[in-house]
Amino acid sequence: MRVIVTGGAGFIGSHVVRALVARGDDVTVLDVFDDAYDPAIKEQNVAGCGARVVRGDVTDAAVVEAVARGAEVIVHLAARAGVRESLGREALYGRVNVEGTAVVLEVAQRVGARVVAASSSSVYGARRDGPFREGDVLGAPASPYAATKQAAEALCRAAFHAHGTPVTVLRPFTVYGPRQRPGMAIGRFVRAALTGEPAPLFGDGSMVRDYTYVGDVVTAVLAAIDRPLGHAVINVGSGAPIRLDDLVRLIERVVGGPVPLDRRPEPPGDVPLTWADPSRARDLLGWAAKVSLDEGLRHTAEWFAAGGP
Repeated sequence: MRVIVTGGAGFIGSHVVRALVARGDDVTVLDVFDDAYDPAIKEQNVAGCGARVVRGDVTDAAVVEAVARGAEVIVHLAARAGVRESLGREALYGRVNVEGTAVVLEVAQRVGARVVAASSSSVYGARRDGPFREGDVLGAPASPYAATKQAAEALCRAAFHAHGTPVTVLRPFTVYGPRQRPGMAIGRFVRAALTGEPAPLFGDGSMVRDYTYVGDVVTAVLAAIDRPLGHAVINVGSGAPIRLDDLVRLIERVVGGPVPLDRRPEPPGDVPLTWADPSRARDLLGWAAKVSLDEGLRHTAEWFAAGGP
């Protein structure tokens, strides 16, 4: 199968690319290698991956179409990520996350490709009850990032209803693991336990998150590639949320050392809870998270201890 992966040099994307190559697919990466974090890390993510790598902007329709001709599936992972990082950068996030998705959908229609698009659990807004189900009314977005992901989902739905473009939208819940973005919480806590340098902890530790190991997310993406569904929106989460302060204690136990913390006020944009109901993923994709948080944290800590950035 010929597959295009936008954002394929990033955290989740690079894992997806290597999994596709390993099973024999013809894979092309489209990535702009932007400065959201050190582009050298992204270069390393795809070094020797076995895929064709094209430098290009997902908002450039000519580039996207040139890459996508002949593709059966476009896995659309390219995005500006991060809730706090989006504050005050509405134009940039809108351009990449909304306009970029619109370009991918237009190109998919022209070349006859299916789309598997990554959304985010952020679309559910600030809720204190769970689990979150795909049929729930979405709350008001709590950050520019969440707003762009809601808009991108609406474009995917419209592309299917207006043009028949098959689009499976996946909503990953707080993904972590090797190659994760440098600013993500689990990476900061693990590095703090390994180095003794304090990690920032925002708020009082009561925030609850549904952490999902990157290998499980990859399995969900591959299942979505292999199962055309017309239009579907599917949670990709463990369904086992944990408080932030309990997460820190678990990391201390896994790594074998304390996590020194730099406590800071809770910033705008953060939500109190994410909690996936993964039953639709089971029913439509035959998917369920396999990697426990303990096991995933061990893999992540081993990666950092071996020199992961």
